Amino acid sequence: MVAGVSNPAVPVTVRLMTDKPPLRILLAAPRGFCAGVVRAIDAVEQALKLYGPPVYVRHEIVHNKYVVESLKAKGAVFVDELSEVPQTRAPVIFSAHGVPKAVPAEAAERGLFAIDATCPLVTKVHREAEIHFRRGRRVVLVGHAGHPEVIGTMGQLPEGAVALVETLADVAALDVALEPLAYVTQTTLSVDDTRDIVAALVLRFPGIVGPHREDICYATTNRQEAVKAIAPQVDALIVVGSPNSSNSQRLKEVAERSGCPLARLILRAGDIDWSLFGAISSLGVTAGASAPDILIEEIIDAFAARYEVRVETVSTADEHVFFPLPRELRPAGA
Repeated sequence: MVAGVSNPAVPVTVRLMTDKPPLRILLAAPRGFCAGVVRAIDAVEQALKLYGPPVYVRHEIVHNKYVVESLKAKGAVFVDELSEVPQTRAPVIFSAHGVPKAVPAEAAERGLFAIDATCPLVTKVHREAEIHFRRGRRVVLVGHAGHPEVIGTMGQLPEGAVALVETLADVAALDVALEPLAYVTQTTLSVDDTRDIVAALVLRFPGIVGPHREDICYATTNRQEAVKAIAPQVDALIVVGSPNSSNSQRLKEVAERSGCPLARLILRAGDIDWSLFGAISSLGVTAGASAPDILIEEIIDAFAARYEVRVETVSTADEHVFFPLPRELRPAGA
């Protein structure tokens, strides 16, 4: 007799506690670490291996709390400014986002052993801005104010030489003389938003010069395209990444604009609000370019504890990009 049933002659269906509702998970590919992030993290780990702790890192090496805490546990010391670094012979590494020219100049003046782990694709934007400036052009930077990459790019040129725009309204309000103009962009922006802003710049300033190759990096573009393919097919989508990660925030926005009813940016499985995911039958999962695989697996495992999951990979591009370590950390003769 089943407890709570007054008439045992009536058939009763009992759902076992081990029964779990089905959940189809569409896993985006590409997702997670890009070549620039791998290079930056490897730079810190290689410096620790070669020189031992401490290794100082100016700013978060990449925007992911899990990665930063893991490197701290190995002996990395993260600082906001070089003034926090004591007079030392230990390596001082600059993050993947890039730094203003004043930072390596300060390091050289103090005789610090500086290692630049700036992503080569960010360095490309720096060089473009410098070339435009040398050719007499005023530079317009499309990007988000306060982001480390934007601060680093603007810091390549004298103060006032770069005008920052974030929105279409900024383009309309842009107060620049009729001097030659050029534009560059932050590498981690929304592809669609940036396209609209660039179109507005060209419409207002027909002679403006753009980059020879698009500044938004391959990893940002590929991850956004994968989300666009998945978002219309699922009830909800999770972006694994940190709130301060620009490319992760853009993935969440892309999912929402592509028709996904519920999109959330989540760092770890413990941050999942299960009240939002109780009635779904399909879930998309991707990760920002600074999120490691272990966090993606952790999220999927958390859903597997509550659902009978079936994971399918949706691939929209193959990535085979590799960036070598900074010269100071390469094996002799490499």
